[in-house]
Amino acid sequence: MMEITARNIRQWSRLGPRAVYGLALAELIGRDERVYALSADLGVSSGLGRLMAEAPERYLNVGIAEQDLIGVSAGLAKEGLVPFASSFAPFITMRCADQVRMNMGYMHLNIKTVGLSSGVSVGGLGNSHFGVDDVALMRTVPGVVILSPADCVEVVKSVEAAAAYEGPVYIRLTGEAGTSGVHTDDIDFEIGKAISLCTGEDVTVIAAGSMVRVAVEVSGRLSDRGIGCAVLDMHTIKPLDVEAVRRAVERSRLIVTLEEHSVIGGLGTAVAQTVAGGDVRPRVMTLGTPDGYLKNGSYPYLLEQCGLTADAVTERIWDALQE
Repeated sequence: MMEITARNIRQWSRLGPRAVYGLALAELIGRDERVYALSADLGVSSGLGRLMAEAPERYLNVGIAEQDLIGVSAGLAKEGLVPFASSFAPFITMRCADQVRMNMGYMHLNIKTVGLSSGVSVGGLGNSHFGVDDVALMRTVPGVVILSPADCVEVVKSVEAAAAYEGPVYIRLTGEAGTSGVHTDDIDFEIGKAISLCTGEDVTVIAAGSMVRVAVEVSGRLSDRGIGCAVLDMHTIKPLDVEAVRRAVERSRLIVTLEEHSVIGGLGTAVAQTVAGGDVRPRVMTLGTPDGYLKNGSYPYLLEQCGLTADAVTERIWDALQE
């Protein structure tokens, strides 16, 4: 297992989620002969350059054909191997939706898929590459675990957890290189168990992926205004930590979900469904990308346009509390 130290964490933050995924997978392959890396002609983009050079027999490139990528992964899984297949988020979910539905869902094969640059971090490539509806699709596939790591520490933990889990997993990578992380030390990471990062009795922000760091910053800003804001790092979107959501509902007058994903079908929808099924129903505010196509632009520009900056989220929550 990769050593989690302050030095490594700083280095991983500079490298970014994709590169750290490649490092974690290479380390895993070095000690587990069952694990294979696959991509749809995106080995370097997946952070697998070193693995491709040093252990080419453990890397399979199927070409620009995500349907084949899932099919080949299914064959490996049927033989008792553990395939990790990566491509850009919309390609490895929507482009091969039928293969995902049948091989990962219906057949429940032990396939691990990785969505590169989910959200809007590849801003210059436009809507064809934005991964803002991948969770909505994958949530509908029975039996698929969805992991959304908050930072590079959780990327490492997600790879380890996915490999140890017997069943299909989708890992959603968000954010970009050079972004400060959330965790400064090792963490207890368990599939289906949220991590509490901040405490507060007025508001609970339930965040996933890149937005966890934003949520922590928002909590501090609200605290300066006398508002207690709890933050839950919901690194597992499916299965959702229902008990953590229910505890938040009992103590908070406002529940806010925050994700780099469409406001339709993602974490916000999962949380709202949980709240609606309980006896206590505080207001739920779902923050994410709007229901529409976005303009091309830099990553910071797109986050600003979507209202996913700490400034914008703080003001939205503050205004909601004044109503």
